[in-house]
Amino acid sequence: MKALIGVDPHKGSVAVAVIDEALGQLVERASFVQNRAGLRALERWARRFPERRWAVENAGGLGRHLAMRLAASGESVVDVPPKLSARVRVLSTGNARKNDELDALATALAASHNERLAAVDPEAASEVLRLLSERREDLVAERTRALNRLHALLRDLLPGGVTGKLSADRAARILRGIRHLAGASARLRRRLASEVLRDVRTLDRKITDLNERIEAEVEASGTTLTQIFGIGPILAARIIGTVANVARFPTKAHFASYAGTAPLEASSGEVVRHRLSMAGNRKLNYALHMVATCQARSDVRGGVYYRKKIAEGKSRKEALRCLKRRVCDAVFRSLLADSLAPASSAA
Repeated sequence: MKALIGVDPHKGSVAVAVIDEALGQLVERASFVQNRAGLRALERWARRFPERRWAVENAGGLGRHLAMRLAASGESVVDVPPKLSARVRVLSTGNARKNDELDALATALAASHNERLAAVDPEAASEVLRLLSERREDLVAERTRALNRLHALLRDLLPGGVTGKLSADRAARILRGIRHLAGASARLRRRLASEVLRDVRTLDRKITDLNERIEAEVEASGTTLTQIFGIGPILAARIIGTVANVARFPTKAHFASYAGTAPLEASSGEVVRHRLSMAGNRKLNYALHMVATCQARSDVRGGVYYRKKIAEGKSRKEALRCLKRRVCDAVFRSLLADSLAPASSAA
């Protein structure tokens, strides 16, 4: 029997459900404590099924530790998005009842009917780029919060505050011009602003160092993504880290649906129309949006296509969506070529 083990992870426990892949029938359920002893017990329990693979719900979140542990030990593990398992649970039960056992079963059923789920590989190059990209996003977000705090302090120290974009160098020049403050609270605000400014400078250095690391990793990967106009090392790292194994998408249409760039048909009767898709991976969609916006402002082929769509009567937003889909197709071709390159060179 080929067993598929669905896992519903939580902070304190792990619920599992085993189904027969051939029949799609439930074989066994179990629950384990989420700690070292509990996970060792789970691994011993799973050896009862020699031919097995794992489906972990939200392997990028609460299930990451378990998924990475299983993959590192040689197990076959796929990541099941929570939305997918939730839909399967509702459709399979016909009601909104929910518990850990049902969630684990729904995760296994979702994986048994979907061949395009991302495989978990802790040593994949895409995993390194994903970690670096997420770290950079965190640092950029923290820098933004620090600059917002600095804006608020300067607003109380200067009439009308500071207009326009604020950088560390500009803030330093402004603070040097603030002298002879009356009152303890005003002097404290200036000291706090100086402390926040030091935080911004520290974050700037960390982001610069991380950018260099990302550029080196992207260059070492040999990707052709950076040959697409508007994609630099930072966006390339985000795309590769988000997509991981592009071979799981049979066609560019499947990839566009995953990226949220494929319009959703909303036809009825003789009325044929499509609407904007808000589904798909929003991180990937945002990266493609940045590329499309860059191309739309340029004179390259993407910009020509964008202006052509506007001349055909489409609005700017509609034209940008059309361009984003073309960018998505180009990204898919590039990722597919990258995945086939090692195999071609080896042959």
